[in-house]
Amino acid sequence: MIEALLEILIETFGELILQVLFEALTEVGIHLTRKEPAQPRSPALLVVGYATLGVLAGLLSLIVFSHSLAHSPNGRLATLLLVPLLAALATVWIGRMRVRRGQVPAGIDRFMLAYVFALGMACVRYLGAS
Repeated sequence: MIEALLEILIETFGELILQVLFEALTEVGIHLTRKEPAQPRSPALLVVGYATLGVLAGLLSLIVFSHSLAHSPNGRLATLLLVPLLAALATVWIGRMRVRRGQVPAGIDRFMLAYVFALGMACVRYLGAS
């Protein structure tokens, strides 16, 4: 029982690191391509945009890691349900650290946008990874 739980935790942690890495790369890309000053955007357009970026990140991650880091059915389900939430929280935390240092936050630093991105990526990995 403990061995199975430990396996699920390790698998979930691996997927979490992968998602946080892709969210960080997306944040860097946003900062590099952002025009100053940032113009306000429609919230619905932002959600669709970040969901699309998440799906694209999921597809790219399948090229790099074609197999799911979670092998058990319970582990795969945990990565679908828990990892987007944890990845979004990590991204928000990183965004707050940036604000404390006087840097301008990216849109992905907001919880809902980070969650939509991570959920899009998790869904693609859940459906596409073997």
